[in-house]
Amino acid sequence: MTDPQNWLPPTNADRPAPPFGAYGPPQPGGGPPSGWTPPPKPGLIPLRPLGFGTLLWAPFQVLRRNPRATFGSALIVQAVITLVTLVVVGVVTFLALGRIESASLAERDAVEAGSAVAIVLSAIVPIALSVIASALLQGIIVVEVARGTLGEKLRLGRLWRAAGGRLWPLVLWAVLLSTAALLAGGVMVAGVALLVTLGGAWVALGVALGVVGGLALLALGTWLFTKTSLVPSLIVLERLGIRAAARRSWSLTDGYFWRTLGVQFLVATMVNVVAQIVTTPLGILFGVAVSLVDPNDAFEAWIPSIVLYVLIIFTALVLGAVTAVIQSATTALIYIDLRMRKEGLDLDLQRFVESAGADDPYLVAPGRDTGAPRA
Repeated sequence: MTDPQNWLPPTNADRPAPPFGAYGPPQPGGGPPSGWTPPPKPGLIPLRPLGFGTLLWAPFQVLRRNPRATFGSALIVQAVITLVTLVVVGVVTFLALGRIESASLAERDAVEAGSAVAIVLSAIVPIALSVIASALLQGIIVVEVARGTLGEKLRLGRLWRAAGGRLWPLVLWAVLLSTAALLAGGVMVAGVALLVTLGGAWVALGVALGVVGGLALLALGTWLFTKTSLVPSLIVLERLGIRAAARRSWSLTDGYFWRTLGVQFLVATMVNVVAQIVTTPLGILFGVAVSLVDPNDAFEAWIPSIVLYVLIIFTALVLGAVTAVIQSATTALIYIDLRMRKEGLDLDLQRFVESAGADDPYLVAPGRDTGAPRA
């Protein structure tokens, strides 16, 4: 029996620790309940629905957390695209200009037309490569964000293999988006050109169509892009086909359109502002260097301009790689956040982290109705 005179109330150390995520009585001033344990943060982000500020800054942490795999992949992709563009288009342009110079006056018009067509066609090769490489890079960053959220840090080779398994659906989606944008823009430009060529009052109508149609296309494109912006993440992480991924992206963004658009717009604005701050002085220096070249065309006088031009290309490669990583990571984080808010993905991720289970937490359970059958 306890002596009443020596009795002391139990301290916190004498009480058993509350279980993970337990809630005690609320604290004065609206603070968290006593004994409350926040969801863990094993890796890139906390395993709970993300605040607006976290969505803005977490994409930049992707670069910092695993730079060799993320920035390295983006730099390789950007360098290959730039090199192929310079080689293919540069060689064709050099040969085409040589043909024009050696052509006779009677054949010059035909040679110029053929050379122009050859130069334009040569650009198709780097454009096609750019679509494929950009789709692959997008898949790589999606995998990195998804695994980084679980505390995993994959090497470059594993990321490439994981994204490569879903490469062709990603490429097909990129081709569909590019084709739709080109067709819409081409139809509007053709309509404006036709009205302007008619002359008279049709010119004013053509100008009005160009202004109103351009704004309408911009608004429509922004809306469609935002509603379907989660498609790459769904293709890679949930292994859906294009049609199913588009439907599911449309559903996940319901009620969160402006939040999704706002995060993507602000991140893109921040990245582009930084890029302009870096590249604008270099562009000005290049223009000054070219204007100060020796009028006698001495080769040595071109050396500073050549060095500066190479520096501009290298800077553009680095900034392009950083921009690609950050924008792809932003979309992947929005996808994870929306699934946390609408489907309780945070609970699945917490269970996976705590139990180190083998099942992929991003795959939708067969019994859950999402309206998107797996491909």
